[in-house]
Amino acid sequence: MRYNRLGNTGLFVSELCLGTMTFGHSEGMWKSISGLGQDEADDLVRTALDAGVNFFDTANVYSEGQSEETLGRSLKTLGVAREEVVIATKAFGQMHEGPNGRGASRYHLIDACKASLKRLGLDHIDLYQIHGFDPATPMEETLEALDILVKHGHVRYVGLSNWAAWQVSRAQGIAERRGLSRFASLQAYYTVAGRDLEREIIPMLKAEGMGLMVWSPLAGGLLSGKYSRDDKGEGRRADFDFPPVNEDRGFDTVDVMRRIAKERDASVAQVAIAWLLHQPAVTSVIVGAKKKHQLEDNLGAPEVNLTGDDLAALDEVSALPKEYPGWMFETQGTARQEQLDSQR
Repeated sequence: MRYNRLGNTGLFVSELCLGTMTFGHSEGMWKSISGLGQDEADDLVRTALDAGVNFFDTANVYSEGQSEETLGRSLKTLGVAREEVVIATKAFGQMHEGPNGRGASRYHLIDACKASLKRLGLDHIDLYQIHGFDPATPMEETLEALDILVKHGHVRYVGLSNWAAWQVSRAQGIAERRGLSRFASLQAYYTVAGRDLEREIIPMLKAEGMGLMVWSPLAGGLLSGKYSRDDKGEGRRADFDFPPVNEDRGFDTVDVMRRIAKERDASVAQVAIAWLLHQPAVTSVIVGAKKKHQLEDNLGAPEVNLTGDDLAALDEVSALPKEYPGWMFETQGTARQEQLDSQR
């Protein structure tokens, strides 16, 4: 297991992070993802720790708070030293009735953080993330609330999830001007079958010096190797078609991955995760599972070494269609980029 620096901080996290969305029992749209009891969760946490994982991600809305509670109990049951793990959680979603039961207001965030600390059984959260963009709350208010949590010792670092590039850059500028805590990382969807981040977000992360945590690295199971064009099979993707994927391009990519997996004596899922680990922008890939053997397979991904030819084949089959202004940057900027490249 390798450990990567989280953005422009001094914190190092494992290149694989255990996601705990499967912990607890949820209702509604996320019901098919959750369902693990305490003993099953303990087994997954132990397996991750044994593989060198030091990074764990949850959220207050996962199983209506049960995910945080279950993770906290696992760490205590397994006798995990607090200083040996990095715990990340998120706030934004609906946690109680009423107009202020969700969002990124100072009112909601400070109460939500204290509630998460109680459920986790911890005295601080290492990475506290805003789970979505709140159009109703000024960015200044959100940033000030997060800075209060950092200054009071409840939170060590702050991050974001599911924000657009312009929103992140604007927030970082506000934080810098006001001397507030800047965001260390962004958690976002990114796979070889869904490379939308490469248009705007990845260049922004590089410019801002931020880390990238990847959620749903198997595209909701599409890249697990269980599905094909002709057989959608059973499982999470068959029951819950999320995240959205261009299936034609996705299955073309899976065909190439099957060949690579066979040559490497690996699984298709391992190739999908290995591709992400080869991307310079990626800090940590969040892997989650309901069964131990699924997690063990995912944890083997860092051992899959993709060659230049492998990466080129995957890049070609999964390439995004060109969009404006990207194709204009390419048209106008090629000569200047060649000047830069000639100096290296």
